[in-house]
Amino acid sequence: MLVWSRSGRLAVWGLFAFVFVPVVLGPLAILVLAAFAGDWNSVLPGSWTTQHIRDATGGTNLDSVIVSIETALLAGSIAVVAGTWAAIAARNAPRPLRRLTDAVFHLPVAVPSVVVGLGMLVAFSDGPVLLNGTKWIVIAAHAVLVVAFAYSTVSAGLDRTDRIYADAAASLGAAPWRVLVRVRLPMLMPSISAAASLALALSMGEVGATIMVYPADWRTLPVSVFTLTDRGKVFLGSAVTLTLLLATLVLLTAVGMLRGKVEERR
Repeated sequence: MLVWSRSGRLAVWGLFAFVFVPVVLGPLAILVLAAFAGDWNSVLPGSWTTQHIRDATGGTNLDSVIVSIETALLAGSIAVVAGTWAAIAARNAPRPLRRLTDAVFHLPVAVPSVVVGLGMLVAFSDGPVLLNGTKWIVIAAHAVLVVAFAYSTVSAGLDRTDRIYADAAASLGAAPWRVLVRVRLPMLMPSISAAASLALALSMGEVGATIMVYPADWRTLPVSVFTLTDRGKVFLGSAVTLTLLLATLVLLTAVGMLRGKVEERR
């Protein structure tokens, strides 16, 4: 409901700040303080250091940054391609098949991520497809978990897209693949880019399934954070978490810039 009065708007903004500050901004501020804290025995840290940041951006933690980015890019690309293809293919399918497609693609988000990880660990620990112990099982697990969001985002974009343009191109003799490449995909580009951003963000933060399947040489940043905090290294874990947030922000910014260039060419 829209609020038109000045007092009403102030009340709404006040309520928003009352909820946003302690729930979102407060924990984020504590995280930043902990990343630079030397010791913390009072309300605020007793001393400050940048050693945690140096440790978070070097050695094995730097390797985890690279692993997380590579995993997110590969898994996100797979999820966006598969989700876009399924959404477009299901659009003209019979209603029962479309409902089945919706159910299949939304199934991974209907169960805990650890269940997905355990299922993939059992399924791919023996032939004919052996992925256990390799980076590909982590990438596959991430792709399975984020493909539902890519599929839903593109499906929603299709609901807002007028089919008259594709029908007009087909009536003028354009081949189906040309209609897809020159008409339908450009019109869906905002939804596809949104799906890519969502897939990257979710993959960068995924930890439940990753813990179940990751090999020792392919540890993502969220797993590193979990390991550090489990060992009581909260300050270093906070610094690694801050690195994770910055890496995710850089990826999302790059996707946004790429989307802007694509829209300029259109």
